[in-house]
Amino acid sequence: MRATPTIDVIIPNYNGAALLPTCLAALRTQTRRDFVVTVVDDGSTDASLALLANEYPEVRVVLMPRNRGLAAAVNTAIAATRAPYVVLLNNDTEADSAWLAALVGALECYPLYAFAASKLRLFNRRDHLHSAGDFYRPSGEPGSRGVWEYDAGQYDAVSEVFGPCAGAAAYRRAALEQLAEDGRVFDEDLVMYCEDVDLNLRARRRGLRTIFVPTAVVYHLLSATGGGTLASYYCGRNFALVWVKNMPGPLARRHWLRLLASQLGFALQSLRHLREPAARARLRGQLAALRAMPRFMQKRRRAVSPVVDAVGFETAFSLGIAPKKV
Repeated sequence: MRATPTIDVIIPNYNGAALLPTCLAALRTQTRRDFVVTVVDDGSTDASLALLANEYPEVRVVLMPRNRGLAAAVNTAIAATRAPYVVLLNNDTEADSAWLAALVGALECYPLYAFAASKLRLFNRRDHLHSAGDFYRPSGEPGSRGVWEYDAGQYDAVSEVFGPCAGAAAYRRAALEQLAEDGRVFDEDLVMYCEDVDLNLRARRRGLRTIFVPTAVVYHLLSATGGGTLASYYCGRNFALVWVKNMPGPLARRHWLRLLASQLGFALQSLRHLREPAARARLRGQLAALRAMPRFMQKRRRAVSPVVDAVGFETAFSLGIAPKKV
């Protein structure tokens, strides 16, 4: 009888047949082997399923009957797996061979942390960073430490960060179960983009913390299966919705002008570049946020997670600038 794996590696996929070979080949070289790979296919119409069946028989495939977006796809895969550690990985990545051992090993070594963040480098500029852990501003703008910077080791300390980028992150399953809303880990109303920011904020409300693991290196092709107007629309929509849903009352009253200024700034910038499709998509997203606001206010009122430490929650905003060493 095959032993239950320690780690479930979940890869969401939508029409990623050209990307999956690089991603899956890198997982075959991992120095740690107590994992199962699950590809959740979100209604692909390309050759993804044939590729998986013919070339990667070791990979478990979870099929979505229709395209529902990243959040729903990942939720389906999480529900279909059982290992105590859940690792999410984008299909447009290539992981270093020691990545999984370092990433999950950090959670095993540091039991006070619920999530672990990888060091993401650019796929085509491998000495430059995409993320050394994510941060969050009181204005509702998320960001990545070190983005576009040359990697000279400036983020090579094991440290606490606000949260991980879900493109390459590890989670204790018990923590995800604690954070689930109506049985779902990620908020499916967000569809994609910022669904991990929402999760990170909910974790912070609960006092759950993230460790950044600089030796867990992944190369990221950057929105190879998204990006463009799609990213502009959902970022325009979801920045405000995530803030409204999650910002604790005292902090919301203190920082709402920052949110307003940020949103107006994005709108003005988009109006100045109105001929560009991405700018128009962002404006459509902001209008969609206004329409969805009543639903997200209801989510806010239904939230069962108290702020464990309001001062600590606000202090965590600074983790993007001055991370706390472990």
